[in-house]
Amino acid sequence: MDKLYPSAAAALDGVVADGQTVAVGGFGLCGIPEALILALHDSGVRDLTAVSNNAGVDGWGLGLLLETRQIRKMVSSYVGENKEFERQYLAGELELEFTPQGTLAERMRAGGAGIAGFYTRTGVGTVVAEGKEHQEFDGETYILERGIRADVGLVKAWKADRAGNLVYRKTAQNFNPLAAACGRVTVAEVEEIVEVGMLDPDEIDTPGIYVQRLVLNPNPEKRIEQRTVRSS
Repeated sequence: MDKLYPSAAAALDGVVADGQTVAVGGFGLCGIPEALILALHDSGVRDLTAVSNNAGVDGWGLGLLLETRQIRKMVSSYVGENKEFERQYLAGELELEFTPQGTLAERMRAGGAGIAGFYTRTGVGTVVAEGKEHQEFDGETYILERGIRADVGLVKAWKADRAGNLVYRKTAQNFNPLAAACGRVTVAEVEEIVEVGMLDPDEIDTPGIYVQRLVLNPNPEKRIEQRTVRSS
């Protein structure tokens, strides 16, 4: 089945709705599905719970949806590069579920694998553990973390075939395979599309069974999050 849609807006049409949980790949600005995020912004859907390592930066990535108050709650591990994220949280305008980075990755992976929850030592004795079930294993205390199953997964890949098999490029892999797996419907933004059979099976990172829709964005903007230059 050809999963390619003519635009990011078309790929999200009939998929996104108010009140959904949306898992978004990327780390900082590396590997974010920027065209899909813009289309989500333009769709006008609201009251979203966004599951993502962070929320981009002010004015780009998920930061765009924070500015328009389309995100009600963030499930993430880092807020340091986004002043609007910080401001809304401290003002009580945005719900935030802080999750240690490795725990967040495993919660998304577990949800995609059909695992309801798992025990981890990470966060024991901190605010992360408050309200969570504690169990002893081999003399150590663990807390129960729930797997994450999102209504929609939005991911960025380097290359895909028309069946939705995805190949990521280097560190842009980050949270993208996890977001793809845990989304009930996953939409992938890619830079190149090839015919079925042209990808070596050994190079496929996310099998097409996880991906329902594709959109081509051959010239992504790829902004630099922290530009550092040598003094003259």
